[in-house]
Amino acid sequence: MLRAAALGCRRWGRAAPAQLGSRFSAAASAIPAPNPRPEVAYNKIFINNEWHDAVSKKTFPSVNPATGEVICQVAEGDKADVDKAVRAAKAAFQLGSPWRRMDASHRGKLLLRLADLIERDRAYLAELETLDNGKPYSIAYLVDLDMVTKCIRYYAGWADKCHGKTIPVDGDFFSYTRHEPVGICGQIIPWNFPLLMQAWKIGPALATGNVVVMKVAEQTPLTALYVASLIKEIGHLIQKAAAESNLKRVTLELGGKSPNIIMSDADMDWAVEQAHFALFFNQGQCCCAGSRTYVQEDVYHEFVERSIERAKSRVVGNPFDSQTEQGPQVDEEQFKKILGYINTGKQEGAKLLCGGNPAADRGYFIQPTIFGDVQDNMTIATEEIFGPVMQILKFKTIEEVTERANNSKYGLAAAVFTKDLDKANYVSQALRAGTVWINCYDVFGAQAPFGGYKASGNGRELGEYGLEAYTEVKTVTIKVPQKNS
Repeated sequence: MLRAAALGCRRWGRAAPAQLGSRFSAAASAIPAPNPRPEVAYNKIFINNEWHDAVSKKTFPSVNPATGEVICQVAEGDKADVDKAVRAAKAAFQLGSPWRRMDASHRGKLLLRLADLIERDRAYLAELETLDNGKPYSIAYLVDLDMVTKCIRYYAGWADKCHGKTIPVDGDFFSYTRHEPVGICGQIIPWNFPLLMQAWKIGPALATGNVVVMKVAEQTPLTALYVASLIKEIGHLIQKAAAESNLKRVTLELGGKSPNIIMSDADMDWAVEQAHFALFFNQGQCCCAGSRTYVQEDVYHEFVERSIERAKSRVVGNPFDSQTEQGPQVDEEQFKKILGYINTGKQEGAKLLCGGNPAADRGYFIQPTIFGDVQDNMTIATEEIFGPVMQILKFKTIEEVTERANNSKYGLAAAVFTKDLDKANYVSQALRAGTVWINCYDVFGAQAPFGGYKASGNGRELGEYGLEAYTEVKTVTIKVPQKNS
C-alpha cells in the first residue's frame, strides 16, 4: 500500500469573474454554489496513516482572513513530532517494505486514484481553501483544483517511465544506469497556493518511489490535512519535515521581483489586462507576480491611465461571492507588511495613483494599489511585496530595459508584450529568468518546468525536469565473459 506521514505544523452556475477570462468562462457555468462555512474534519498531525495530537498537546488557531475569526485549533507540531514522522518514514522506506516492493505501475495507479478523490471532493476542497486562505472560491475551484489534479495525473504517468540507460563502455563490459529514489524527502509548503504546491511536491516524489515528511504552512493547514485523509482512503502517503545541509540535495523556489515589459507596439487592450492579472492575481500573493511593470515611454501615460481604470473596477470583497476578483490577504502580518511597503513607496517619492488603504472595516483586505514614477532603486521596486501593489516604471530602449530588468537579485520569471517577433526573441534570450512569457502571463502546465535563476532558487519543479531531484543515478557495470576460441 502507499504509505505516508504528513506533518501538520504551525505557524455556481454563474458568470466567470473578469480575471478568469474566456479560458474559464465555459467551465464557470458548472461551478457548484459554495458552502461558506465548510466543516473542518481534520486538524491533527497525520503520521503513518493515523491522526495524532502533538506530543506537546499544543495547538494554534487557524484564522479566516476575511473576518479575522478563528476557524479551528490545529495541532502544533515541533521537533518531537518531526522525529516521530521521520521514524515512520524510515520504516516505510526500508528495503523489503511494501512501498519499496511495489510495482512502479501500481504507484502510478495509486496517484491516479488520489487525483480521482480530489476531483470527487473538488468543491469541498475549494471551499476549505477559500475559508483558510482567502482566495476567491471561483478561482480555487476552476484554477487551483484543476491544476492540482492535472499535476498529480501527469506524474502518475511517469511512475513506470523513469528509467535508466544502457551504456556502450569500452572493453568486455555491460554497463547500465538505474534511477533509484533518494529516500525521505523533506518538503515545505507555502501559504499562497497550499493545495497546488502540495501537488507539485508529492507528485514527483511519490511517483519515483520516495517517502515524504511535509511541513504545511501554519496560515493554511486545512486543505493539506484533508488531502492526507484522502491518501489514507486509498492507503498511501509519507510526508516529512525539514532538511538541512550535510550534502543533502535541496531544491528551492524562493520568490522573485519579476519584470513585465510592455513595448510600445504591444496590443494595448491585452497588455493592460494581462499586466493587471500578472500583478493582482491571487491578491498579489504570487512568487512570480509581474511586480516590476516596465512600460516604453511613448505609451507610458496611456498604459498608466488604463491600468488605473482597471484597478479601480476590480471587485474586492467576500471571497465566496462569485463576482469577487480579490479576497483578503492571508493574515494580519502580511496585511500590515503590505501597508508598510505602501507607506515606504510614498515616502521614497513614488507617485500613488490609486488605492493604498485597507479596503474593509474588518478582515485583511487591501485596495488594488498602483504606483507610478517608480525608480529602480526604490524599496518597492527591489523587494518582494507579495500583495496587490503594482509598480510602473518608464523605459526608452529595449537594450536599456533588459539591462534594468536583470539588475535584481531575483530571476524567477519575466514577460514581454510586443507584436514584433524579433523583439520578443531578443528579450526572451536576454532576460536572466527561469520562465519568460511572451504576450501572456502566469501560463503553467504540469509538463513545463518552473524554477528560478539567482536568489530565486535552484532546481526545477514540474515537467520531466521536476523528477531529477527525487532520484539517484546508479551505474552498474558487469564483466561479460568471453568464449575462448
